[in-house]
Amino acid sequence: MRLVLLGPPGAGKGTQGQRLAERFDIPQISTGDTLRSHVQEGTMLGVKARAFMDRGEYVPDEVVVEMVMDRLQEDDAQKGFILDGFPRTARQALALEEALDHAGRPLDAVLKFTISDQMAVRRLLNRWTCPNCKRTFNAEFIPPVAQGICDTCGGQLERRADDDELTILRRLAVYRDQTEPLEAFYRERHLLLEIDAEAREELVGERTMSALAPVT
Repeated sequence: MRLVLLGPPGAGKGTQGQRLAERFDIPQISTGDTLRSHVQEGTMLGVKARAFMDRGEYVPDEVVVEMVMDRLQEDDAQKGFILDGFPRTARQALALEEALDHAGRPLDAVLKFTISDQMAVRRLLNRWTCPNCKRTFNAEFIPPVAQGICDTCGGQLERRADDDELTILRRLAVYRDQTEPLEAFYRERHLLLEIDAEAREELVGERTMSALAPVT
């Protein structure tokens, strides 16, 4: 199963991605984490990316795609993968499509998780994350058993510095501007599956599996 996850901040992409990764025994790949790993390890691609970052410029699409394709060569991704956070634009999607087609590993589906802006704000204002195991909790919807403590590893939960209402609304606006052409790109290719994510985690998971039924 080869998937891309789309959805605004707060839509639950990370949570549903974890469920899918466990269900299909495939890795959930964050391109942000992959980029940081290359830079920290000083790989050839990391050095190339850092040159742009040090100048305050965006890392070119071709460099990011090369990093993604390099990650997909690893053993755990041979049965499939879930891309979370990339592509973000139609141009990136085209570059990724060409690389995947060349490798004989085209996408099976693109999942778009939809929620209202009001729900996104509610979720993000109450979001807490474990810096150790990366598990996410929500003080309103999915609280930890012990306040401020991760149920999984016992780490101290933290809030993201940009999870304030003004910043959240700005991020939602940027997301809409960037992804409308991207959604059209995947809709034209009959890959886009839209899922109503304004529900509890388990129900969204059921909706996701129902949407994927034709391609599993």
